[in-house]
Amino acid sequence: MTDNRPHDSQHSPQNKPQHKPRPMIDLLVSILIPSVILMKLSGEEHLGASQALMLALAFPLGWGLFELIRYRKFNFIALLGMVSVFLTGGIGLMKLDPQWLAIKEAAVPGAIGLAVLVSTRTRFPLIRTILYNKNVLNVDLIHDRLAERGLVDIFEERLLKATYFLAGTFFFSAIMNYIVAKWIVVSPAGTQAFNEELGRMTLVSYPMIAIPSMVMMVLILVYLWKTIHGLTGLKMEEIMVQAGGKA
Repeated sequence: MTDNRPHDSQHSPQNKPQHKPRPMIDLLVSILIPSVILMKLSGEEHLGASQALMLALAFPLGWGLFELIRYRKFNFIALLGMVSVFLTGGIGLMKLDPQWLAIKEAAVPGAIGLAVLVSTRTRFPLIRTILYNKNVLNVDLIHDRLAERGLVDIFEERLLKATYFLAGTFFFSAIMNYIVAKWIVVSPAGTQAFNEELGRMTLVSYPMIAIPSMVMMVLILVYLWKTIHGLTGLKMEEIMVQAGGKA
């Protein structure tokens, strides 16, 4: 009998597309293009406020759906991001009070922060999804070395501390999002001025909120690395997952 297994490998998990971070594309599609559309094309002589808003929101929404379909991997944070886009569109198209935009801007990262805290009471803390996972760290080797030295419980305590730090970064984002939204977006929703302010808010939020939050994430990762190195004696190249998914 002919063995067809080599042909079946085309559909094996190893051939599943692997997600790779593309920060420049994310920045372009999620921030720069929507901001330019909102600030430059919202006038009645161009697209108009409603059409410009829908087009601007289509970029981050389409990109998020593409990644979800392409990599077939559920991502709680990405899902919240898409919900955020829908809510922004709803506020603009339904011409709600701009106060709701500030509340929405704070609610999304706030919800993630609360989810991170609540997850510490479950079997699946979100820090294991966001930072301490097999795409970033060589989790199996780390656990084996901790078990050999009888340090698993100590590591879990420090991982819990890192979880609190992680929740703090999302609460920081929630507070800053609210402040920036209240400061910049003051015009009635559904107007050209509202769209232009929304575009400026999107641009301002990157240096004021996104970059500091990323720095905090990096510091938490450094804390984890120092903790793991101190408890296991593993070197950086052994702790971190190398290109191709192998340590």
